[in-house]
Amino acid sequence: MVKPEEYHHVSYKWDDSHAAKLDPVDRLVYRSNLLGSDQRITNTGGGNTSSKVIEKDPLTGKEVEVLWVKGSGGDLRTSKRENFSSLYQDKLLGLQRIYAALPDNGLKTPAEDSMVGMFTHTTFNLNPRASSIDTPLHSFLTGKHVDHMHPNAIIAIAASSRCEELTEEIFGSEMSYVPWMRPGFELGLAMQEIEKKDPSVKAIMMGQHGFISWDDDDKACYIRTLDFIEKAANYIEGKYQANGGDATAFGGAKYQPLPAIERDATLAAILPWLRGKVSVQKRFIGTVQHDEKILRFVNSADAPRLAELGTSCPDHFLRTKIKPLYVAWNPQTEDAARLKALLEAGLDQYRKDYATYYENCKHANSPAMRDPNPTVILIPGIGMIAWGKDKSESRVTAEFYNCAVEVMRGAEAIDEYIALPQQEAFDIEYWLLEEAKLQRMPAEKELARQIHIVIGAGSGIGKETAHRLVKEGAHIVCVDLNHEAAEATAKEITDKYGVGIGVAGSGISGCGPAVGLRANITDRASIREMLDQVALAYGGFDAIEVTAGIFVPSDTTGHIPDEKWALTFNINVTGSYFVADEAYKTWKEQGLRGALVLTTSANAAVAKKGSLAYDTSKAAANHLVRELAMELAPLVRVNGVAPATVVQGSAMFPRDRVIGSLAKYDIPYSDDEETQSLVNKLAQFYADRTLTKAPITPGDQAEAYFLLVTERLSKTTGQIITVDGGLHEAFLR
Repeated sequence: MVKPEEYHHVSYKWDDSHAAKLDPVDRLVYRSNLLGSDQRITNTGGGNTSSKVIEKDPLTGKEVEVLWVKGSGGDLRTSKRENFSSLYQDKLLGLQRIYAALPDNGLKTPAEDSMVGMFTHTTFNLNPRASSIDTPLHSFLTGKHVDHMHPNAIIAIAASSRCEELTEEIFGSEMSYVPWMRPGFELGLAMQEIEKKDPSVKAIMMGQHGFISWDDDDKACYIRTLDFIEKAANYIEGKYQANGGDATAFGGAKYQPLPAIERDATLAAILPWLRGKVSVQKRFIGTVQHDEKILRFVNSADAPRLAELGTSCPDHFLRTKIKPLYVAWNPQTEDAARLKALLEAGLDQYRKDYATYYENCKHANSPAMRDPNPTVILIPGIGMIAWGKDKSESRVTAEFYNCAVEVMRGAEAIDEYIALPQQEAFDIEYWLLEEAKLQRMPAEKELARQIHIVIGAGSGIGKETAHRLVKEGAHIVCVDLNHEAAEATAKEITDKYGVGIGVAGSGISGCGPAVGLRANITDRASIREMLDQVALAYGGFDAIEVTAGIFVPSDTTGHIPDEKWALTFNINVTGSYFVADEAYKTWKEQGLRGALVLTTSANAAVAKKGSLAYDTSKAAANHLVRELAMELAPLVRVNGVAPATVVQGSAMFPRDRVIGSLAKYDIPYSDDEETQSLVNKLAQFYADRTLTKAPITPGDQAEAYFLLVTERLSKTTGQIITVDGGLHEAFLR
């Protein structure tokens, strides 16, 4: 065994003092979390661990052996006790008799699939966690503790043309070999037979898949797993360096990466357009990666050949599809227009190739062909763009193709990389059990797959709107003149919903379901910079809610300075126009229907003393909604929300303005009174002037923004929804 301090390609994290405090099942969870926390050991959602534990049967009171194994759909890094299935080990072994009795008509899939349904009959103690298809692998091996991992170094050997020979050369008698088989009963029986023939074997290389190892001691099993990965990685690195190292990887460099400024400018120019092209059936969220390793691959001479071969490990292509789209663009001599042309042609050919793959491999009962667009796009000089239903999925897709790249690097260094045969790949991708799992997933939320830019999200209505939209599945770009306030709102969202998992992507801090950006809406250049950052973070956007505004009261003489008048119109009218005008350029490129909601006011319809600039600007904003609805149709629906006075949580009502308003309306107060008490008094005063007699909150306004950007009001444009509690003075007339 390798000493812990000698590991270079994995991390030894076992803590004896911590493990000693845990019961057997919690020790399994602990081991699993340690293994899953290192992406060099296994990918997100991949791999399985198990322990055979003596438990007391709740019915008989007798001691029985129970297999605890990671359940279906779990992730080792984050799994907890409830993510593991528990099954009677003797009943699992008894299923072998049922499998042997099934008719052998040369079609293994129906037999395999029927056995998965039998696992529920072996459930211990009514555990609701569904069992993984890998359960037989863990049950049929004699080891009390079993680890099945997908390390890049091991898969590089598994995905080489000389896998069996290399396994013996690298590991000798320590590891046996089994050719590619789909996970399930047949593979478990094949492993059982290997161990019966040679009881000294403690690991098996799984052709084009990964490896499995076991021991009767859980810590020894953990160390054994690390040892095999370390040995494989050392062998690959030795060959890699002997062949010339980085300079010769993937046949050497053919292209040079673009400077960061040029790269980001090119991406900002093409990403919304590209998002529109891949989102014909369903909208996708993008992740961009351009670190040294991915650039080394996309810039290499061998990238076109290797990309066309596709991935090898089943876990990889379930995310990345059968292959990525590689675009033969020369970053040194060709421009963004040429890149678009190449992408257009590449996407067209990719869809044709995917349809051919489906037609050639489908069975009579195969599910209908899924979206034929690529989920991974490789561009020399720029890097990789990955797509998914949300930011987390696109990051994981990127992570999986990173794994595929490392596998290809290792396989090419020691031998020759080979991909899984297309029929085998298809039978995994379109497996009926996988389809059933997809069908069981809950329906997507109303705003899923969408990116919403909320301008003014640092406080008040904007903050509340951001929280309302993310609750329905939207990704939120929190924008404010105050960058810290925007980031604070984004952090509230990511703290609640998480930032997801996977590679860092575009490098924008906190880029998960929300990100905080700064923009000055009176400055076109600032707006364009913000929109470009949104493209780099998510690939584009779907809707914009402008909640930013300013109120400048007249002075005691009823006069407002010229510069304050101009500022009011710049923010409340011109700023909204600038946002719409700049955003429409992107919306046109993207080609996906969008929505824009501006903020006006009940004051737009009611003349009031002391708010001349504000009221007039909001009347202009009302008409701006109607004009923009005409200009941006039919691609973008434009509507407005007209609040009455919202005091609670509004940045437009600092303490001094609240006090000024209380004094104006002769509402009793004291100078030392708490701010919240003052706010409540003023809010109730305004409420008492309405028909509903209830204070208007930012949440009331957020509900209107939500409705206007959903399909519920998909035929509504050029309209103003008033949320004022019932101000009869503002009734239309």
